[in-house]
Amino acid sequence: MKILAEAKNLWMKLNLRGAILTSLSLQVFLIFFAPFRKRCSKRWIVRLTWSAYLVANLVADYALGLISEAQFTGGPSESKADAYGDLMAFWAPFLLLHLGGPDTITAFALEDNELWRRHLLNLLFQLVAAGYVFYQSLPSNKLIVPTILMFIGGTTKYIERIRALYIASFSKLRDFLLTSFDARLNIRSSMEMMPEPDIESQDVGAEDKTKLDDREVIKAACFYSVYFIGVLVDLPFSFHERNRSREFFRWRTAKDAFRVIEAELNYFYDVLYDKALKVYYPIGFLSRTISIGSIITAFALFYVLNKHDFDEYDILITYTLLLGAVGLEFVALIMLICSDWTIARLGICEEHRRCLSIGSSFIEFLLKFRSEGSSFALHILHARWSKSIFQYNLIDSRLRKWPKWIEKPLDLIPLGKFLKDSKPGWVKPYSDKLGELIFKEMKRKSSYANDLESIREIRAARGQWALEHSKTQQICEELLPFIRDVDYDESLLLWHVATELCYNTDTNESTNLDNDETRNHRVNSKVLSDYMLHLMIKQPVMMSAVAGFGKIRFRYTCAETDKYFSDNREDIFDKSEANKRTENACKILLSVKPEARSADVKGDGIKSVLFDAGILAKDEVWVELLAYAAIHCRPDMHAQQLSTGGELVTLVWLLMVHFGLSEHFQIVRP
Repeated sequence: MKILAEAKNLWMKLNLRGAILTSLSLQVFLIFFAPFRKRCSKRWIVRLTWSAYLVANLVADYALGLISEAQFTGGPSESKADAYGDLMAFWAPFLLLHLGGPDTITAFALEDNELWRRHLLNLLFQLVAAGYVFYQSLPSNKLIVPTILMFIGGTTKYIERIRALYIASFSKLRDFLLTSFDARLNIRSSMEMMPEPDIESQDVGAEDKTKLDDREVIKAACFYSVYFIGVLVDLPFSFHERNRSREFFRWRTAKDAFRVIEAELNYFYDVLYDKALKVYYPIGFLSRTISIGSIITAFALFYVLNKHDFDEYDILITYTLLLGAVGLEFVALIMLICSDWTIARLGICEEHRRCLSIGSSFIEFLLKFRSEGSSFALHILHARWSKSIFQYNLIDSRLRKWPKWIEKPLDLIPLGKFLKDSKPGWVKPYSDKLGELIFKEMKRKSSYANDLESIREIRAARGQWALEHSKTQQICEELLPFIRDVDYDESLLLWHVATELCYNTDTNESTNLDNDETRNHRVNSKVLSDYMLHLMIKQPVMMSAVAGFGKIRFRYTCAETDKYFSDNREDIFDKSEANKRTENACKILLSVKPEARSADVKGDGIKSVLFDAGILAKDEVWVELLAYAAIHCRPDMHAQQLSTGGELVTLVWLLMVHFGLSEHFQIVRP
């Protein structure tokens, strides 16, 4: 029995220390690794961050429970029971500090913000548990003062996290923005923007060639984020705000406009998913000062304490916890100092002539560090979204699908869908040429958006507006039925297949592919086509407002494609031209001459669109299809994507809002 008791004590000792060190390790991992999720869309990074986020809370709770249980065991040896109990009481508030989490991640998803009440309840329970551990160590506790200080630091840190979750929950964020409307007006008056161009004397289609430097980008993004974050919670805006925003972006280049949009979305991310914004309020400064001061003072007191009665390994663990706590606080402070928020704040001080030379020099130092620093600094501190555009192609997916002997067994097992979804997809990098195409189209539409009726017309357009304002009457009459007379999801599939047919079959002679502009148009159309299908199939939540029966229709189309490819397998899978399978398949599809549209021969309303696409394979309206999906997607769905690398459709959505292509601006007049 004595051996079993000793074995139990040894297991408790190793288990407790392992849990505490694991909790600290997860905090270190999250503070450095969590920022990657807003600039990288790789699934393994998102899942790893999600796992660490969940396990960090569980391990901290588990370790605190072990400390409470260990109070009844008397520690590893009776001679050092009092000292062991003192250390356990000192370790307990470190777990409260860990439950407070790092500055770089308070919520993994928007739903976590809505759970702030659960975290508040958890704080009360953990305070009771940690307080009980501390009470058990009295009255002979040699670490009373350091322990109390760590309780203050840990509790403050946890309250700071709960406050961040509370403010970022959508209902409270809306109330917060409504009550701070006067503050927003003060900020507008205090933050002078760049001089606006004299729009009366210039042509609407012209561009201001003045480039924005990094400081002006951050400054403009901060200014507009004060107002436009209200879009996330459906707050109205005045005509003054709409007009000022629209004119600012109309006189920018496409590259600068998207730089401002990216920085603004980064501000949105900070409000919803980390503590950056909350720290900048007076109460945030106060809580941060209290937590850092308490931790450093506790460290100093433990360092000068006579530790003769403590176990050597326990002392090392305690120093590890203290150094980890201090290190995490200073890393968070450095990240905060190097953030866009600091640069924007210093910009305000510059305009008020407060600390002008010092503030300007510090801003220049920060910008230089971020632009010329190490790759680590660039990744953690500067990148704002992944600049990745996921691709999904109908024809290519059918040509590269798994063999039937693998497909059929997968359909029978519960993990079949998961394994299919885990198949690697294609990713195209975002290009400035694509940004210019989108920006030019949004800018052109903004010149027509002068009243509520015209805005609603543009918002409702999903291809017809682009055709009516760009093509001849004959082409419009031929193509409009494939947009106007079909559902959005069917139209998207039609244009997707049509684009693929064009891309793989048009020759240099027929399309003048030697021309750079034509090549760019083809490439951009192809990228947008595959991206929109990816959204409909792989991100159906974002398309739920417009996609309708998209996934069902897609399955019908896939089935018909598989059948047709199977009937023409020898021509498509020609071994002598293995690298031209997609081109062969497109040529065969174009050779089909349907006598009637599929709508006429299949009356169930959920029909294949495969053969209709051959009629359309000449023109693309992808920018408008993308814009239609962007402006009709719920704002919270756009906000959700900020934590997984961001999406091009989210940038387009915010650009449309800035160009006045949103009804939010039509509610409140100045």
